[in-house]
Amino acid sequence: MQRARFFYGVLLTSSPAAADTILTHFRTTKEEPAAYDLIVTGDLGALGSRILKDLCWEKGCDISANHVDCGEIIYNVIEDEFQGGSGAGCSALVLNSYFHSKLMTGSLKRILFVATGALLSTVTSGQGESIPCIAHAVVLER
Repeated sequence: MQRARFFYGVLLTSSPAAADTILTHFRTTKEEPAAYDLIVTGDLGALGSRILKDLCWEKGCDISANHVDCGEIIYNVIEDEFQGGSGAGCSALVLNSYFHSKLMTGSLKRILFVATGALLSTVTSGQGESIPCIAHAVVLER
């Protein structure tokens, strides 16, 4: 499990955990990002998505062409507002309403779905502690 860090007061959400999961998946399966129609994350938001892409790129894995984030699909993308919601809620909503129908019609054939989450606590944040974050991946194929 990765832990998010605070950087100039900005929580770097679950991006490090998602990057670790994605990179481990590609290293283990010996596949490339292009093997998937989409690489989907839970709710990293605009800032978290950019951080995820940067973290993967730094390790030699460019996911920018096919990465989408469920939170960015639901919310307007306004990076300086740090929008977002529940990673579990956004993932469930977008997967079951939007991506499922695309898989069933055949417009999408293969998705790497990376659910993300952070165990947020006002006490932990107030004490300056790191926030435990997790990401797990599931391959969905038609």
